[in-house]
Amino acid sequence: MTTDLLTSIADRSARVAVLGQGYVGLVVSMRASEAGFGVVGLEVDVDRAKRLAAGESYIEDVDDDTLRAALDRGYRPTADPADLAEFDVAVISVPTPLRDGTPDLTFIEDAARMLAPHLRPGALVVLESTTYPGTTAELLGPTLAEHAPGDLEPGRDFLLGYSPERIDPGNPSFSLHNTPKIVAGIDAASLAATEAFFSAFVETVVPVSGTGEAELAKLIENTFRHVNIALVNEIAMFAGDLGIDAFEAIEAAATKPFGFMKFLPGPGVGGHCLPIDPTYLSWRVKRHLGESFRFIELANDVNAHMPHYVARRIQHALNGQRKSVNGATVVVLGVAYKRGVGDIREAPALSLMDELRSLGAEVVPVDPHVPEGAVPGLRDSAPADLLRGCDIVVIVTDHDEFDYEEVVGHAPLVLDTRNRLRGTDSPNVERL
Repeated sequence: MTTDLLTSIADRSARVAVLGQGYVGLVVSMRASEAGFGVVGLEVDVDRAKRLAAGESYIEDVDDDTLRAALDRGYRPTADPADLAEFDVAVISVPTPLRDGTPDLTFIEDAARMLAPHLRPGALVVLESTTYPGTTAELLGPTLAEHAPGDLEPGRDFLLGYSPERIDPGNPSFSLHNTPKIVAGIDAASLAATEAFFSAFVETVVPVSGTGEAELAKLIENTFRHVNIALVNEIAMFAGDLGIDAFEAIEAAATKPFGFMKFLPGPGVGGHCLPIDPTYLSWRVKRHLGESFRFIELANDVNAHMPHYVARRIQHALNGQRKSVNGATVVVLGVAYKRGVGDIREAPALSLMDELRSLGAEVVPVDPHVPEGAVPGLRDSAPADLLRGCDIVVIVTDHDEFDYEEVVGHAPLVLDTRNRLRGTDSPNVERL
């Protein structure tokens, strides 16, 4: 069983299906296509599937030329699960959100149900979605077996692996092909097949002994970042009250060549990873061990509080000008959760704008990367008349497209939550 699949992977005759064509799945589809595989990309959003088929990418890391080249090679985006038929390797890259603080794995379950009718002996299914340890073996495998034709069992009849995504949207230095990729399987044969597949288009693969270890590794990575960002966010809040420049202190600490890794404060955390993934781990620990993961819970509390802290700083800055936030016009520069992307999932700007509006402010969001209509009242630029006519500008996401000299030159007040204006000596500028 494994020999035939390994041979088809080696000679690129393996038929690949990627379920989910978002920030992870579309990138995997492009790289697998470039490596010579025939790829079907399932995207259940019909409009997005049509855009892909027309050669129009909605992901910053995949430009239209790359997509069109893949289409010319035979890449087939589709919204029809029937097109998954006769796959040899399937990669599941679907969202794993939280619902009321509880992991929601319905997207994984739905993907498994769509895939299972086309499952054949000797095929490989790999989960990439971030999730709690145990999902691959305890949920995905049994769901596939339940809905597969005949009596197919994972490990006996088909192969099952896990390889956590490490896509960092907008990162110019590290992409899928040069970021080491963890791979695992429920048994030795599944590991061998998963390792062989990703080795076809990723420079370095890192095999681990089991899917649980691979699932935990991903959560460790994001929990590490989440906790350390919470630490510097709390430092920034206290340092501001003490009249100390937290950014300068952190940069000074970062000159130590060992025993320190630099993290910077900001208005909160966003995207799929940090606000969500660590909670998957704490939920699993609480559910199965009855213990609280105190570091994660504390980090969640600190980071979730940051938009409220920024709102308080806006109020304080306006008070210094004898103005009230009620009735003030607040220009929010950057709505996406990070620089250079248009993803607004869990973006701290959303919570900040909601709070400002609840206080009576008129909020004007500006973001050149976020699609039109994704945020009410969104503008793609901040012209001089808007800057002059507002009461305060808040830099929430420091996109390179913004003209920061113009912002400082025209806005009556600026609160910089990203340290983008470091070195600027202007009385109208405050930093977090």
